Amino acid sequence: MPMSSSERISVGVLLERVSGERRVALIPADIKKLISKANFVIESGAGLEAGFDDEAYVDAGARIANLREVLVSSGMVIKVRPPGIDEMPLAGSILVSLGGYDSGLRESLRKRSVIHFALERVPRTTRAQAMDVLSSQASIAGYASVLEGARALGILLPMLTTAAGTIKPARMIALGAGVAGLQAIATARRLGAVVHGFDVRAAARDHVESLGAKFVALDGNIGAGEGAGGYAREQSTDQQARLRRALSTHLATMQLVITTAQIPGHRAPLLIDRETLALMKPGSVIVDLAAETGGNCEVSRSNETITVNGVHVMAPTNLASLVASDASRFFSGNIRALLTYLLEGSGGLHFDPSDLIIGALLAGHSTTSSSAAA
Repeated sequence: MPMSSSERISVGVLLERVSGERRVALIPADIKKLISKANFVIESGAGLEAGFDDEAYVDAGARIANLREVLVSSGMVIKVRPPGIDEMPLAGSILVSLGGYDSGLRESLRKRSVIHFALERVPRTTRAQAMDVLSSQASIAGYASVLEGARALGILLPMLTTAAGTIKPARMIALGAGVAGLQAIATARRLGAVVHGFDVRAAARDHVESLGAKFVALDGNIGAGEGAGGYAREQSTDQQARLRRALSTHLATMQLVITTAQIPGHRAPLLIDRETLALMKPGSVIVDLAAETGGNCEVSRSNETITVNGVHVMAPTNLASLVASDASRFFSGNIRALLTYLLEGSGGLHFDPSDLIIGALLAGHSTTSSSAAA
């Protein structure tokens, strides 16, 4: 049944405690825009790593408190990452965070009678676009992936001519023309690389070429086409194997490879195996943005760099935190849009499970037949 509350809700924002996580879920500027709808209590130091001090939150109208006080006083708790055992909201509260496909988190919250608005489950609709944290953070990760890959390369990305000689531009490819892949393509182009892009969706070709990159077209009908929500349809084992073999000849000519293919709620598709790695030039770099869900490269290990036959495979899981201030601005903008939708008038909570957006946040869409674009 649809539910709502006319009582003004208190919203708590917690410090992120996962190692390397420097973002904050809400910044002072967005709290100032929302202060007429809710009371805000911020854990002390929550925004420091992203460049927002406690004083800025107080100036925006929020109250600063310790962790326990935030949890006790908040009907809704907002984080970037899922909470640890000591950060769990109290029974009857609402948690807004990532972690929508974490079965352990789901069970833990169920036992505590905590409602989870899982940010990964924001539907891909025009109405919900401003709430889509996955897209906003993927854009930053795509940008950062090229910078991290360039640092690991033993060559420069642009062509450079000096009295000592001429350096040819590096060759780069993004496997996946979603938000992260397109941002990686745009960034590598700005840095002067010769850039290529690949995606199994035919419509992605126009996006890749509009950025000045060359689209890699494979012989034959290898791929899956477009499925629900703009993702590629899930591929069979045989399709993935044929795709890897067809891509391997192209990857052998590249010095920087960014992979972005993920399947919501499932393991990421395998795009680069050891056989392909053996064909690549020593010194080449792969940045695997799908490491957190298993990786697009066979040897990827989360937050490690593995070297195979001289090819460096990087598997960072938190690139957005390298640009914590702007990543937080984007994330917070998404949360502001969501809270604006959820908080009625002066702060009553709009809670209707039959609503398309709220229903998706609570229960999620079926993901058995859709996958991220490879």
